[in-house]
Amino acid sequence: MKKLFSILAVTASLVYFSSCEKDEGKLPNISFKTGSSYVSTNMTVKKDTVLNIGITASKAEDKDVLTTFTGTVSYASAADSTLVSESLSGSNANNYTKDISIRTHNAAGTEKYTFTVVNKDGLKNSVTFTLTVN
Repeated sequence: MKKLFSILAVTASLVYFSSCEKDEGKLPNISFKTGSSYVSTNMTVKKDTVLNIGITASKAEDKDVLTTFTGTVSYASAADSTLVSESLSGSNANNYTKDISIRTHNAAGTEKYTFTVVNKDGLKNSVTFTLTVN
């Protein structure tokens, strides 16, 4: 009888643990909008130029909604400066889109732009490009 009980207990445990939802740990999706009106790759531009950046992001797993979106820029080798920082909720937690207008510095150098989205599990994914300003 004890053997039967042990077998049933082990079987029940296996069924319980195999039915638990597994967290895949997938990174959220993020990409640049493309097209003639958007910057989405490394390029050389003139000083004091206005450019448009478009971002699209989405959750990669049903329950791992997006929680934050940030955009930073660093000039030459300086520390990052925040362009945008948003908490996401509602429909933006599933799918998010953002258009950002920037103006390049009025001095020659490099400008590195990084955009990051974070999901409920704390997983981050980023896209980046560098402008060479002359």
